[in-house]
Amino acid sequence: MVIAANGGRCAISGLPELLLLDAAHIVDDRNEAPGQPVINNGIPLSKIHHAAFDAQLIGIDPGLRVHVSERLLALHDGPTLDALRRFNGSLLHPPLRSGDRDRLAQRFELFCAAA
Repeated sequence: MVIAANGGRCAISGLPELLLLDAAHIVDDRNEAPGQPVINNGIPLSKIHHAAFDAQLIGIDPGLRVHVSERLLALHDGPTLDALRRFNGSLLHPPLRSGDRDRLAQRFELFCAAA
């Protein structure tokens, strides 16, 4: 439902291949209040962006801007990392119907703390 609600594309890259997309939790579902398995707690991401988001290597601020960790920005290891780094500072692809900004703010704090 998260992927369909957001146009069937990765919110970061715009990738439209459903087999390569996941519905990522914004706030971990262990957090009972905001972490509920609802559309507003999800964001469609490609599998690599999902893994990077979960590992705090990519963050999304409440203004819907993508941030790539200094750790990834410092690495120089070919086209895959180049592709991740190029999204630093970019805005999410609309429409982002799911993913309320309070949850994004809470998650972005974790990204900043991991830096």
